[in-house]
Amino acid sequence: MKKCPTPHLILSSFLFISTFLFCLTNAAGGKWQLLLKSVGISAMHMQLLHNDRVVMFDRTDFGKSNLSLPNGVCRNNPNDTPLVDCTAHSAEYDVASNKIRPLFVYSDVWCSSGSVNPSGSLVQTGGFNDGERKVRVFDPCPTCDWKEIEFGLVNRRWYATNHILPDGRQIIIGGRQQFNYEFYPKSGGSMKARSLHFLLETSDGTAIENNLYPFVFLNVDGNLFIFANNRAILLDYLAGKIVKTYPTIPGGEPRSYPSTGSAVLLPLKSSKGQVVAAEVLVCGGAPKGSYVSAQRGTFVEALKTCARIKITDSNPQWVMENMPLARVMGDMTLLANGDVLITNGAGLGTAAWELGREPVLNPVVYKPDNAVGSRFEKQNPTTIPRMYHSSAVLLRDGRVLVGGSNPHNRYEFSNVLFPTELSLEAFSPNYLDSQFASIRPSIFSPQSQVKVGYGQKLAIRFSITERIARNSVSVTMVSPSFTTHSFSMNHRLVVLASENVRRVGNLKFEVQVTTPASGNLAPSGYYLVYVVHQQIPSEGIWVKIQ
Repeated sequence: MKKCPTPHLILSSFLFISTFLFCLTNAAGGKWQLLLKSVGISAMHMQLLHNDRVVMFDRTDFGKSNLSLPNGVCRNNPNDTPLVDCTAHSAEYDVASNKIRPLFVYSDVWCSSGSVNPSGSLVQTGGFNDGERKVRVFDPCPTCDWKEIEFGLVNRRWYATNHILPDGRQIIIGGRQQFNYEFYPKSGGSMKARSLHFLLETSDGTAIENNLYPFVFLNVDGNLFIFANNRAILLDYLAGKIVKTYPTIPGGEPRSYPSTGSAVLLPLKSSKGQVVAAEVLVCGGAPKGSYVSAQRGTFVEALKTCARIKITDSNPQWVMENMPLARVMGDMTLLANGDVLITNGAGLGTAAWELGREPVLNPVVYKPDNAVGSRFEKQNPTTIPRMYHSSAVLLRDGRVLVGGSNPHNRYEFSNVLFPTELSLEAFSPNYLDSQFASIRPSIFSPQSQVKVGYGQKLAIRFSITERIARNSVSVTMVSPSFTTHSFSMNHRLVVLASENVRRVGNLKFEVQVTTPASGNLAPSGYYLVYVVHQQIPSEGIWVKIQ
C-alpha cells in the first residue's frame, strides 16, 4: 500500500499529487463507540425528535423482547403470539443521558413508515396484520407514549414510503401490492387513494417485487421524485400526473427492496433562499435474480455501483461511480457538513430473512463536491454486523446513531450466523476528531428551538478558538430522517445562502443567512442547523421553520 505523504517529505509534483489522491480516497477514519450493549429491542425503525430523543421500534408479533413494560402493563392482542406480552416493542433513547424508556405500541408496526409533522410529532403509518391501516402519533415529551388511530389509512400499507409535503400533510406511497398513494391527515378530496401505475410497472412480480420502500424526494419545484426498481419519475401528486420520466439506471439492476440499495437527495445549495439544481444519489443493491438465488442457497455479490442524476436538468442522465465496497442493505445518511455516510449491510445476497452474507463492517464517506474518482473514503470498521433490519440516524452533535439487525422472524441469539442485535452504537466522523477542536465552531446565538419564517434573514453567531478562514464558513440545515430498510425518509440538507462573516468580539463571529424561500425547499417543521468551518461542523441547534 502507498504511504501517505508527510509535510516534510520532498516528492515530485506528479508523485505527490497521485499519492495524495490515493490517500484521499482510501484513508480510514472515524471512530466507533458502543453506547448500550442492549436496548431490549432491535432498532428496525428510528427517528430523532427535536427534544434530542430517538424513537425506535421493531415489531409486535415475533415474541417477547428483552425490555419490560413498566408497572405490570401488558399487551393482550389476539393477532400476536404470545397473546399476552408484557414486554416493549418500542423505546425512546435519550441521547444526553444514554438511557432507554420503554414505550407501549399496541398494533403491529413491522415494516412501516413515517415522518415528523410540522409541530414536531412523529406520525407513523401502516405495518402488518392489525397495524396495516393504523396511524400512530408520538408527541415529544418526557412522559408521552404512542396514540393509535384506527383506520387512519384508506389502504393497507406494508413496506410503503412516507414524505412530508409543503402543506404539512404526509404522502404515503406504495407498499406490498399497493400501486397507489394517499395522504394523511385526510382533507379536501384526499379520502381516496390515487392510482400510481408506475409502481405496477416496476414490480418484478409478486414473488420478487423489487419496488418496495420506493425512494421518494421532494423536488425543488414541488413535485415528487419517485424511484422504484431501476427507474424514476417526477410526479405532480396533486394532479396525479407524471411530468417527467427519467432514464433507466445504466445496467438496469434493481435497487429497491428486496434488492435494497439506498439513496439520498444530495445537499441543496441555495442562493437568496432559492435552489436551482437538485441531485439524487443511489448506491448499492443486488443484481437481478439475487433474491431467488439466495433463497436457493447461492449468494450473489452485491452491487458496487452508485448512480447520480441531476433531477432538475431538462435532459437528465445518470452518471455511474464505483464504491470501494460492494453493499446491499446499506444505510445512507447525510452528515452535518454535507458529506454522505454509508453504513451497515452485506456484501452478498439480498434483504429478507436469512438472505444476506458477508457483513460489510467498514463505513464509507462520499464527498459530493469532489471530482469523480476521489469522492469515496473508506472508514474504520465496527465490530458488530448490521444486516437486515438495521438503521442509522444523524444526531445533533454530529455523530451517527447506528442500531438494529435482525435477519430472523423471531429474536434469535444463538446457533445462527447473525444473532439478533439489541446494541446501540455511535459512529463519530473524522470531523469530530480532537485534532480539529481549534477550528470547530460553537454557536452561541440564537438559542436552540428558535422559530423562523421563509425567506427571512437570520444572524448566527459563533465562536472559534483559532484564526478563522472566513471564506470557508457555511451553514447547513438538515431535516432528521425516519430510517428503516436502508432508506432515510424525509432526509434533506440545505446549504443556506450566506453573507460575509464579520467579527463581533474576541474570537466571536456572525454570519447572516437567508432561510429557504418556501416549503418546496424545506417543508415546515424542525431542522438541525450547523455552522461549518473548513468542513468541520459545530454542534447543531434546533430551528423551526414555519
